[in-house]
Amino acid sequence: MTLQLLLVEDKDPTAQHILNILADTPFQVTRVKDGLGGLNQAKKVRYDVVIIDHKMPLMDGLSLLKNLRDCENYVDTPLLFMTTDDPRQIQHKAMRLGADAVIAKPVDAQVLKSELKRLEPRHVA
Repeated sequence: MTLQLLLVEDKDPTAQHILNILADTPFQVTRVKDGLGGLNQAKKVRYDVVIIDHKMPLMDGLSLLKNLRDCENYVDTPLLFMTTDDPRQIQHKAMRLGADAVIAKPVDAQVLKSELKRLEPRHVA
């Protein structure tokens, strides 16, 4: 079963790194480069999982989290938040705004896959 994943990441090298990690997973990935583009894309297509960068142009990741949770289609969708800051310092705020998990950048392949596996059954089951 192919799952739709939206990757909202402004830095090309980081996006490519994540795409490489996800290459052998059941996710079909769509990438957008800023928070506003992510919100617009999420309103056009229903995604099974959304991975959101913290600091982006036009709309930051925290604003995108809140906006997605306010959309009926994304009330229960797993939202994974990535940050270059210390995840422990941003986790409370990100989770209060709707993140299901917060991971550090640069993204570790095992951590990302583990979090996706943990979050996936909640939506797919």
